[in-house]
Parts: sequence; structure tokens; C-alpha cells
Amino acid sequence: MINNEIKGNLNGLLADFTVMYMKLHHYHWFVKGPHFFTLHEKFEELYNEVTGHVDDIAERLLTVGETPISTLKECLETATTKEATTVGTEKEMVEELLADFRTIMDKLNAGLALTENEPGTNDLLLGILTSLEKHSWMLRAYIG
Repeated sequence: MINNEIKGNLNGLLADFTVMYMKLHHYHWFVKGPHFFTLHEKFEELYNEVTGHVDDIAERLLTVGETPISTLKECLETATTKEATTVGTEKEMVEELLADFRTIMDKLNAGLALTENEPGTNDLLLGILTSLEKHSWMLRAYIG
């Protein structure tokens, strides 16, 4: 068992990544412009990776005897990231994605502080954080 603060952090991450999964699909489907091929492929890469994060976080909660949130309603109520509601420019999509990654990375850092004595969870969060940091660097380089 883990404490309620860690459980809340993990379920918050689960919610954010679930919303992110749909947002990345939205961007993948509706991106237009001179960088269509590059971003279309990148968004697909990211939503495939996010799928793994959702599964890993939910399974970690189950492994430690907790219950992951599992409905879209719960995810939308819990997430700090928001759904994509418009079709923006290529740059706007990437900027919004970077802002969402920053929000999620802050939550991951908070989770790392909470799980110093919970090595399995800590390791999971660190791996996800490292990946998002690299994607953020690449996306920042894309928009200049």
C-alpha cells in the first residue's frame, strides 16, 4: 500500500496522460501546414508513448494494492491538462503541448519527492520524466 498523497499523484498523472492521449490524436488528425509530415509522425509517436505511460501508471497502482481511475469522466475531472478544443496552427499545437508537458513534469517531480522511499514507483516516474524532458527539448528546438 502507498499513502493517499502518492495515490493522488499517480491518479493525477494517469488522468493527465489520458487527456494527453486524446489531445495528441486530435493534433495528429488535424495538423496542417508545411511541417505536416514531421508533426503528423511526431504526434503519433507521442500518443503511442503516452499509451504506455497510462498502462504503466495504472498497473503500478494495481501492483501496490490501489485502484487507478479508469473512466473518461474521472480523468476529465481529475486532470490538470485540458482537452484540445480548437485546431490551431502548427506552432500553437506545439506550444500547448510544451505547456502540458511542463505541467505533467511538475507533477512528476512532485511524485519523485513523495516516493523517495518507494523505489519501484520512483523509478517509473523518473523514466517518464526523462522521456518528457527529451521530447520538450526537441519540441522547443522545433519552434525556435
